[in-house]
Amino acid sequence: MTQCFWLIRHALVHPDSLTQLYGTNDVPVCDVTMAADAPRYAALAARLPHPARLICTPLTRTQLTAAALVRAGYPDETPLIDPAFVEQNFGSFQGQPISDFDARSTTERHPFWPIHAQETPPGGENFADMIARTGAGLERLLATPERDTIIVTHGGAIRAMCAYALGLTAHQALCFSVDNISLTRLEHNRHGWRILSVNEHLSTTACATPHTPSNEERRRHPKQTQGVAP
Repeated sequence: MTQCFWLIRHALVHPDSLTQLYGTNDVPVCDVTMAADAPRYAALAARLPHPARLICTPLTRTQLTAAALVRAGYPDETPLIDPAFVEQNFGSFQGQPISDFDARSTTERHPFWPIHAQETPPGGENFADMIARTGAGLERLLATPERDTIIVTHGGAIRAMCAYALGLTAHQALCFSVDNISLTRLEHNRHGWRILSVNEHLSTTACATPHTPSNEERRRHPKQTQGVAP
């Protein structure tokens, strides 16, 4: 049986949280940006399959993103909560200023992640741990009969699932670009895993004309990669 996994990165978090490494901290979403992105949620809701199993992580930013998709027209259903797909646990690094990680040398961190791919934060997990954790979650879901599963999750978790599917290293996985409310699609069939799309963006007529952000918008809503510039 062919099974498809529709992976959605959660909504933008509140700008105040961008000054820290948030990881598994339950930080709030940015309500202003969520409202402004209504056309994107509507396009994504129309793109997703239904019926489908809907999964969120224990962090509210994924659950609020799922609720926004329902408001945008996706059929209402109560999501399952699965901790297998939560963001990387940065242990005692969580809550520390992002500037501490930006100041690290190129040998002390990944170019697109606040820490090195093999680094295990005190009390946390390294990215290889995360690949194993999310991979086990996917294998558990494969043992069920649902053909389509939507997982509203985190950027790190999506990179980890892509790594699991393709057998990539942690360093390679962290080179994927995964934007907020983007769509990544994985498929598993009798031949194994394949990736159908990564970081897919959908648009509607209402949002087809690119919006040029003001300097204030750029300041308050920089591109989010665990609070670190890509």
